[in-house]
Amino acid sequence: MELSTLGAWQPLLSQEFSLPYFQSLCRQVDAAYASETVYPPQSQLFSAFSLTPPEAVRVVILGQDPYHEPGQANGLAFSVSDGTPLPPSLRNIFAELSADYGSAPTSGDLSPWARQGVFLLNTVLTVTKGQANSHKNFGWQRFTDAVIAAMAQLPQPIVFLLWGAQAQKKTPLIQASCYPRKLLSAPHPSPLSCYRGFFGSRPFSQANAFLTAHGVAEIQWNFGKE
Repeated sequence: MELSTLGAWQPLLSQEFSLPYFQSLCRQVDAAYASETVYPPQSQLFSAFSLTPPEAVRVVILGQDPYHEPGQANGLAFSVSDGTPLPPSLRNIFAELSADYGSAPTSGDLSPWARQGVFLLNTVLTVTKGQANSHKNFGWQRFTDAVIAAMAQLPQPIVFLLWGAQAQKKTPLIQASCYPRKLLSAPHPSPLSCYRGFFGSRPFSQANAFLTAHGVAEIQWNFGKE
């Protein structure tokens, strides 16, 4: 793995790099990329980190693992490249956004969110083509625990949107923070679980209300809309 693409996050996470679990993680990830089709493309593995540096984080959206079908995963949780048909989970996210704000973007490329300070993180960062959650035993969860623990120490107000059971396991790490935090937990937006409480949860307006209350600029969720 090319750790330099972590950008400004690299010094905050450097204590992980020499640990045995992380060295094993690197070996497994590199071997997987070398021997099979893995998503996202290796050059986009740490896109969330490069697009949203620590000081910019205002909202964290936490999912499970990347899309496992061709041409979808791009290193940002739930995002796809512009022009790619929306996967079901993203369609449901946009449906909830539309219910919350009256409209939603037409492009599935969520990099405009990332550039505004929305850190789009999965608990597992890689997946084998066609095999959902296939890298769950690589050790990614421990690394993303370290990412969340680093976020807990950032001084700015941050909203955490924890979608699904895997994301919600990070809750204690966030609750340990002494800085202003808001946790909004909901079922995963996938078709299997979205009707169990994701729809109607209104996470986007709640996030902006928290940011505004703490003197932080809102997220423009409806990028590309008039």
